[in-house]
Amino acid sequence: MSTSRQLGRTGVQVSALGIGTWAWGDKLFWGYGDRYGETDVEEAFQASVSAGITFFDTAEVYGTGESERLLGRFCKTTSSPLQIATKFGPLPWRFTKASVLEAIEASLSRLQMDSIALYQVHWPFSFLLSQPTLFEALAEGVQRGWIQSVGVSNYNEQQMQNAHDSLASFGIPLAVNQVRYSLVTRQIEQQGLLARSRQLGVTLLAYSPLAQGLLTGKYTAQNLPQGARRLDPRFNAKGLTKLAPVLDALKQSAEAHDKTLGQVALNWLIQQENVIPIPGAKNARQAQENAGAIGWALTPDEVEALEQVSRPYLH
Repeated sequence: MSTSRQLGRTGVQVSALGIGTWAWGDKLFWGYGDRYGETDVEEAFQASVSAGITFFDTAEVYGTGESERLLGRFCKTTSSPLQIATKFGPLPWRFTKASVLEAIEASLSRLQMDSIALYQVHWPFSFLLSQPTLFEALAEGVQRGWIQSVGVSNYNEQQMQNAHDSLASFGIPLAVNQVRYSLVTRQIEQQGLLARSRQLGVTLLAYSPLAQGLLTGKYTAQNLPQGARRLDPRFNAKGLTKLAPVLDALKQSAEAHDKTLGQVALNWLIQQENVIPIPGAKNARQAQENAGAIGWALTPDEVEALEQVSRPYLH
């Protein structure tokens, strides 16, 4: 199985597995600085790079820029070629082409880089910034050499099509759409987004690919989670009972390949055409766990068995 993937039809090559860095510097949601800190996430970075994972996804809003700053510092410590992606927040006060270009420059400054592999629009919006103005600015970012490819995030099928068409008018392919996707989050298939992305040649970056730990086997109807997850119905006794057949199928493949359940769940995504999972990693152990998902492949029969057993999660 190839250890690299192309972002859409751009020619930009990245590792077949990426790392999402929302937790790097984010105090509000993840508790950065409380249960873990800079040393932990730097060790996650180093462990990932050592394992051949060289694609890192961040955003200007993660830790209000701290994730970008940390990643920029860490990148200075290695000579390995890295591919960095970040995201633009279409906020209400950003409504000019200049404001988009300023945001790109600010991200590059925090990352201490002259150019990055991928720049994405973090979410669709209905504020004052028009789509033509936005994509004209992103096209200029490409022309200036600041960004090598352009993507979107959390766009539905029609929004993705519109973004694709807008960029095409500047001769630039839409490289990616970053969406929530996992064995137990398969709505993008039912909604037609997966099929359309394949038609358009748009790579999907799959965030939350382990469904906040659901697919690691850590939680069962007999072992309910504590904290905020208790408010999520997927994590209550009924939700975890529904999940049991999926965990059983993951366990079968895990035992066959001497892997963990989470590694099998990530490998299933890697086997999907034009999909790159981007799990998070707050420490070296989690990074090494992620890395165990690459360098091997589920059999076609195993991929099909997992597809069948997870069909209740298409809706």
